Amino acid sequence: MDLRISIVGCSGAGKSTLARRVAGTFGIPTLELDAVHHQANWTPLPEPEFRDRVRGFMTTHDSWVIDGNYQAVLDHVWNGATHVVWLHPPRWLATWRVGCRSIRRGLGRTRLWNGNRERVRDLFSLDRERSMVVWTWQTHPERARRYARRFEASEWRRLDRRRLTRASETEDWLETLASDIDKPPEIAS
Repeated sequence: MDLRISIVGCSGAGKSTLARRVAGTFGIPTLELDAVHHQANWTPLPEPEFRDRVRGFMTTHDSWVIDGNYQAVLDHVWNGATHVVWLHPPRWLATWRVGCRSIRRGLGRTRLWNGNRERVRDLFSLDRERSMVVWTWQTHPERARRYARRFEASEWRRLDRRRLTRASETEDWLETLASDIDKPPEIAS
């Protein structure tokens, strides 16, 4: 069974964590869109090149997991997907997770994509382009509206679409996915 899974949601929802779990469980490659988009010094990759790299990843693999929300590639990713998982934790929880993660990364001077690092001082900025906490708080409702509309759109009804709001729902979905894969294919009579 080819699995092509798009994982979307607000910052701090757990997209990359779930993508790594799915990739490890099913032995399929994963692509984190942030790692492609954010070049050195947080410079965004130009859109045409960004789209080309994502398309190249998708066409190179029969199965894949892609996590991220970038509008420049989202339709293409969903057109190639078999499953879409929208991780939608409560706003306060996503913001809390991002704050903890940003502090840990900033204090630990953790290298992220292409050598980038988060700075603890940016957490205290009210500018959502600098502070991941402000970004998460402000974009959470925007993402909720966007994905609610997309999940209802007729063009995406062919996809196995899941909106998961709690860790227990995520665990249930992973178990269901594993059991679906283990089932032998039905033979038409």
